[in-house]
Amino acid sequence: MLPPFDPWLSAAAAADVGASTYIEPRRLAALRERRLRTLVQSAARHSPLYRSLLRGVDPARLRLDELPVVSKAELMRDFDRWVADPDIHLADLQRFTADRSRIADAFLGRYTVWESSGTGSGALGIFVQDAAALAVYDALEAMRHPKLHPTRRLIDPYFLGERIAFVGATSGHFASTVSVERLRRLNPLLAPRLRGVSFLQPLPRLRDELQALQPTIVTTYPSVAMLLAQEHRAGRLDIVPSEIWTGGETLTPAMRAYVEETFDCAVANSYGASEFLALASQCRCGALHLNSDWAILESVDAAGRPVPPGQPGASVLLTNLANHVQPIIRYDLADSVTLHPARCRCGSSLPVIEVQGRRDDTLNLPDGTGGTVSVLPLAVTTILEDEAGTFDFQLVQRGPRDLLLQIAVPPGAERTALARARGVLGDFLARQGVRGVTIECRAGAAPRPGGAAKLRRVVAGVPSP
Repeated sequence: MLPPFDPWLSAAAAADVGASTYIEPRRLAALRERRLRTLVQSAARHSPLYRSLLRGVDPARLRLDELPVVSKAELMRDFDRWVADPDIHLADLQRFTADRSRIADAFLGRYTVWESSGTGSGALGIFVQDAAALAVYDALEAMRHPKLHPTRRLIDPYFLGERIAFVGATSGHFASTVSVERLRRLNPLLAPRLRGVSFLQPLPRLRDELQALQPTIVTTYPSVAMLLAQEHRAGRLDIVPSEIWTGGETLTPAMRAYVEETFDCAVANSYGASEFLALASQCRCGALHLNSDWAILESVDAAGRPVPPGQPGASVLLTNLANHVQPIIRYDLADSVTLHPARCRCGSSLPVIEVQGRRDDTLNLPDGTGGTVSVLPLAVTTILEDEAGTFDFQLVQRGPRDLLLQIAVPPGAERTALARARGVLGDFLARQGVRGVTIECRAGAAPRPGGAAKLRRVVAGVPSP
């Protein structure tokens, strides 16, 4: 069964996104306000949970900052009352996402489903999108993704002359993986030229697969792009991409410069989340622009108070104006975002933002022959979440061969949870070629950082051995 796709909704969304990028700020604010009122009315009418949360709210006199703040954990606990379609049940979704063969299949014949990690909240999320929300995400990706080679895109607007490799966790119902597979199914001409490459496989096999594919475009995470650049500089990876697209983690200026210099190509960065796939895109000037016609971000301090423009917040609250099936209103996203007041010189009316998201470390561990094995942080978190069912944890490399895994587990379940996590992590590291490493497991939550920092779940506390 093909994934949900409505050509009329998609055409309308593309026209809307194209027209909204450069409209004056006053009209953009009015458009956003209308969409917010519509979302609140729909949530109060169709979602039993939001009917309770929004009791007494008058949409005609709506003030967003007076609405309650919600978290992933509390919404997931009351999932069946959260969603606006009574046919959607969490137990059915869990069975659906447990089946890897159903990635990008239509759930109930009309929804696309993906999972999120437990980053920031320690809770797994499941998110349901209908054709209307997907049309908005598709339009934002297509219309606002930076054109790194404009002439090439004029000649080949549908990327049919490119070889595109997505390097990530390709075996789960994650947003990026589902999106890639959905695109492959909807566009048979593109499918042979768009491949997913798993970063869970040992690095030599990952290198071999990329070299055989010879991608012209690589889309991945900043930490993966850095690892590929290091492998290229060491002479172990011979690929010549013309573009690299990154997202999902913090991309620092130094990381961008290293990757661009290594491959002699431009890097396009974006910001998204499972809760809203295309939150911000990079413009031709290199700035991240929030898609504020369809998403609202409120930067707040540790006490939940608004942070002035130009200052980083301790967290950010997301309101998704596109998804009415699973309403997301003032949702704590746990990223640190700075909203800049000045307009960008590119001319867009969309606000410029800076994001401090995940900044986990790549681990360098011994291979038993005097060399080292690079282990990606996202691969570690994927394995622990997917195979060990562990979401609230921190892994710290305390010495060249010494790892500490700290896990928050319910009382009474410590022994089983620690043994399972240690076994899963040990087996994964062994498959990567790591040898002679000691893993100590402890029960208890990792210390949470203060201020605008986000919990680092994989920390390299020592130099490479």
